Amino acid sequence: MRSQVERLRQNISAVFLGNPSAVDQLIVCLLARGHVLIEDVPGVGKTVLATALARSIDCTFSRIQLTPDLLPSDILGVTIYNRDLHANGSPGGKDSAGDGGRGGFEFKKGPIFANIVLADEINRTPPRTQTALLEAMSEATVTVDGRVYTLDRPFMIVATQNPFDFEGTYALPENQLDRFFMRINLGYPKPADEARVLFLRPAEHALHELKPVLHASDVLALQERVDQVRLDQSLIEYIIALADATRRRDDLHVGLSPRGALSLAQAARATAVLHDRDYVIPEDVLGNVTTVCAHRIISRAYTGHSPHHLRNGLGGRGGGVPHDSPPGILQSVMEGLKSPA
Repeated sequence: MRSQVERLRQNISAVFLGNPSAVDQLIVCLLARGHVLIEDVPGVGKTVLATALARSIDCTFSRIQLTPDLLPSDILGVTIYNRDLHANGSPGGKDSAGDGGRGGFEFKKGPIFANIVLADEINRTPPRTQTALLEAMSEATVTVDGRVYTLDRPFMIVATQNPFDFEGTYALPENQLDRFFMRINLGYPKPADEARVLFLRPAEHALHELKPVLHASDVLALQERVDQVRLDQSLIEYIIALADATRRRDDLHVGLSPRGALSLAQAARATAVLHDRDYVIPEDVLGNVTTVCAHRIISRAYTGHSPHHLRNGLGGRGGGVPHDSPPGILQSVMEGLKSPA
């Protein structure tokens, strides 16, 4: 399984020449059955990274370019009347009884019915359309006209968004942010990496030639392997203490939800698999706190903008992490807790 993960990492890195930690974080989300929100300024490779992941796996892939005029039915699908539909449900010709088409309604599936769905610029569509993704993200099902459709596994939404202070954006509601397993940021590439981008132009050439290195069944096996990773009781207690500490802080309006604590534990397990271990170490937990938890908590006082303004891998724009920002508060919480053994 280590060779499978390594092939996936190398395949994505052959096209995405930026922050290598973002590639690992994306793989962790995939292994943990999570959905990821990639947020950063335009032009740093958000769509390239998401597309490279999808093309590295032999599975179905769809891309939704979210715009202000997009409707929920454009994502989920729509029921239409087909006058040539037979009573037995088959379109065209004659049915088994020899009768002509009687007509009927049939459901045309939307782009959400794919293994990996790229929701590009998710915050450029209004909340009405954004919420069309909630059921799929939580339960891997879609309900249309009273009928429930189960989505194929693996299922992963990779959403990209520009910082919310940019023109023409709609902030994602808190309940949808909580359904994203991680929010990651890419930052600007290093000069050497940017030189490779200018020379190779991977989005124009290598991306279109990228071949799958894993099958969907391989991904499912890796996900099952994550469920078998051992998480020591001391680390479980640390995650619970971290979540409880955020809920008790006066400077937080919303603390870490139980879904957030569960996601942190699963991210730690997936990180262990990424490093070919069947047990979690403290660094697997600590290294995922910001990306898994920062978008799930709401500060009362912080009036800054989204993480692309912050340092420490969150955009690389200079300046320290404000102490009253969600990442700053999480750092303070961790400093006040006893380090996991």
